[in-house]
Amino acid sequence: MNDFPKPTVEQFFRTYTISDFTVSSDEKRLIFSSNLNGNVNLWAMDLAEGFPYLFAQRDESVDFIKIDPENRYVLAGYDKDGDENHQIYVLPYEGGLPQPLVTGEPDEKYFFSHLSDDGKRLYYVTSNGNPMYLNTRMRNLENGSDQLLLEGSEGATELAAVSDNEKALVYSRAFANTYVTSFVKVGDETYNLTPDASKVHIATAPVFADDNTIYFVTNFDSEYNYVAKFEIDSKQFSRVLEIDGESVESLKWHKESRTFYVATGRGVSDSLYRFEMAAEKPEKLEMPVAIVDKIQVAKSGALYLLGRSATVPLNIFSLENGGEWKQLTKNNVLGLESSHMVEPDVVTYKSFDGMEIEALLFRAKPENDNGHTIFWPHGGPQAAERKIFRSMFQCFLNRGYSIFAPNFRGSTGYGASFVKLVEQDWGEGPRLDCLAGIEWLFEQGISDREKLFLVGGSYGGYMALLLHGRHPEYFKAVVDIFGVSDLFTFYNSVPEHWKPMMERWIGNPERDKERFIKDTPTTYLDGMVKPMLVIQGAKDPRVVKEESDQIVEKLKAAGRDVEYLVLEDEGHGFSRKENEIAVYSRMLEFLGKHQG
Repeated sequence: MNDFPKPTVEQFFRTYTISDFTVSSDEKRLIFSSNLNGNVNLWAMDLAEGFPYLFAQRDESVDFIKIDPENRYVLAGYDKDGDENHQIYVLPYEGGLPQPLVTGEPDEKYFFSHLSDDGKRLYYVTSNGNPMYLNTRMRNLENGSDQLLLEGSEGATELAAVSDNEKALVYSRAFANTYVTSFVKVGDETYNLTPDASKVHIATAPVFADDNTIYFVTNFDSEYNYVAKFEIDSKQFSRVLEIDGESVESLKWHKESRTFYVATGRGVSDSLYRFEMAAEKPEKLEMPVAIVDKIQVAKSGALYLLGRSATVPLNIFSLENGGEWKQLTKNNVLGLESSHMVEPDVVTYKSFDGMEIEALLFRAKPENDNGHTIFWPHGGPQAAERKIFRSMFQCFLNRGYSIFAPNFRGSTGYGASFVKLVEQDWGEGPRLDCLAGIEWLFEQGISDREKLFLVGGSYGGYMALLLHGRHPEYFKAVVDIFGVSDLFTFYNSVPEHWKPMMERWIGNPERDKERFIKDTPTTYLDGMVKPMLVIQGAKDPRVVKEESDQIVEKLKAAGRDVEYLVLEDEGHGFSRKENEIAVYSRMLEFLGKHQG
């Protein structure tokens, strides 16, 4: 018999991404965005046959897909090389090459919001004329006329829902990830969906159950998100559905059966519920995955779900009433079953102030274990490391690296108070949580003090730089993937519509100058003495290339061991398969070089 070699890097990275999907009103066609052929394009499946075929070729990231209710055309939003300046394109229902529909200058943004039930009016949000606060407009697709509906002010303002009769609009204003207010506008009258817009809370995901009744997700006066209701006629706010210790993350409404489908999050995993309005309590549904990325309810009542688990890549599933989940896509690791990969342990440890921190611990299998551990601070920072499939994780585990990923203060999934703890404190509390996690690894005998690597991306890249500069004695080598290197330059370089949120998120560089200096990685260049690999997308609009340029230039000028990989056709992530393979192959090479 043949002795087959250890799985290659390419095998793990030949999984593909599914970033969005939609199903036609007659449920005959599924369209999804994926890098199935190496670049992101639209693919389709005729559900009766189940074989994916290329639907639209553009080789660019897609931020939404919408099928005309009468199956005459399809809308999609494309950017350019990851710059996130998405604009709206149209193509025939049978597919083809996307044509510009609502577009403008290359640096302008056009975001889809709503399509009328007859498919004749398109509602969208744009930076054109108001790059900081955004405007909402309506395009008549029959005659091409375009109307300004809402001019944004104060916070980034986005249209969130439109009533069936198109007489009421719900829009949101974002002042921070943790402070998003929502309003309903009917004619010249505007009403806040929650009792007090001045209180810090979120109000998102609105759904019109009828022209008078709006259901939405909020944490007003609560630690966790719940479903609330606002009735336009009576101006009445009320709580509808709360699930103890879980935050409602998405809300879908099936009008015909008056049923909600509610996805909730708690820590590192999700749950899914069916809630019929006539019932006293929701029904918890079994799920084929640990994490829900998107759900869609068809008119028939069938449920479609995009999700993943730690050892299961992104896939789309369907569920018909009274049936079992059916897997519609077969996205897996080339030549490997889930059992060949590593499920994480969910662990907790005490931080410097006694606060309990939850983390995921991926232990390399004994036959692969090389004795080294990767410490992974997640991005966001108001996000969390969850039970999601990461090709990087499973590939590196297969190469013998264990991985530890803490959900430090500021992470989502642990209540409103916890997630706010990172606001105006990017570099103190979360950093000390990370140090406590590292010490816990040593105390538990999971990692050796001489065998710890540090790898992070985005905010995790920022934390990797900060930990490296302030605590280099912990690490053998460091990988920074598009991390913020200087809070002063980051504050001024973010996309315009992020700027209203920066004050609450990281503070003010003039008022908080001393803290900015203390929490800025470049303050600690003298401490950055360990070998470093820096990775950056040239078109990144969130953490611009200059953030990585400046740290690399300063370290090279100081004679440090630093390697720099720039991807000219990527933004804040890796959408092109060959780039992804090149990046993680380079990372494996770098870590391997510094094991000794």
